[in-house]
Amino acid sequence: PWTTIGAGERGVVTKFGQVEERILEPGLHFLMPFVESVHKIDVQVQKEQVEVGGASKDLQTVHAVIALNFHVNPLNVKTLYQQVGNEYGPRIIAPAIQEAVKATTAQFTAEELITKRAIIKDQVLNALKERLAASNIIADDLSIVDFDFSSSFNAAIEAKVTAEQNALAAKNKLEQVKFVAQQSIEKSKAEAESSRLQSQALQQGKEVIEHRNVEALLE
Repeated sequence: PWTTIGAGERGVVTKFGQVEERILEPGLHFLMPFVESVHKIDVQVQKEQVEVGGASKDLQTVHAVIALNFHVNPLNVKTLYQQVGNEYGPRIIAPAIQEAVKATTAQFTAEELITKRAIIKDQVLNALKERLAASNIIADDLSIVDFDFSSSFNAAIEAKVTAEQNALAAKNKLEQVKFVAQQSIEKSKAEAESSRLQSQALQQGKEVIEHRNVEALLE
């Protein structure tokens, strides 16, 4: 005649198979033997991980692994049990994730799915919050565990990255050549200026000597 509801649980009571109005909170409760039964519903945060296959806006094949953290609305466990029972994971959450991810990836190109991951995550999560709320399930957070594409697309991305790296290396080398050339020009300018100053000093020296010779002759 007694049942215990643990922390993070709620109890749905049925009487001859019919759901009763009362919901059992955590603690010790009395039941009518052979008449009433209790069905425990977990209202703590749970995780549902789903593999999703879809297509991007540019028709690239997309494979994703999505992990959703959610919890059942404690105030509406009775309605959830009446409609779905305890199998809400495969019946409601997994299909909702499949639909939300496919609808979202179809709006972005494959490259954008990589570069705009945070935006895609928020968009999928918002779609799930709206859809699951109707089933008394609250979506808390979502993680994109993995995004993968076809082998041909992965090869194209790798080739693009390699080309960009080679272009950057060539640019750096060109800048280095320009720097060395500029250094040579500056060095040549400095040497030319030094020669000019030396020639000027020699000319001035000759003029001084000639002036003195003239003075000597006059004396």
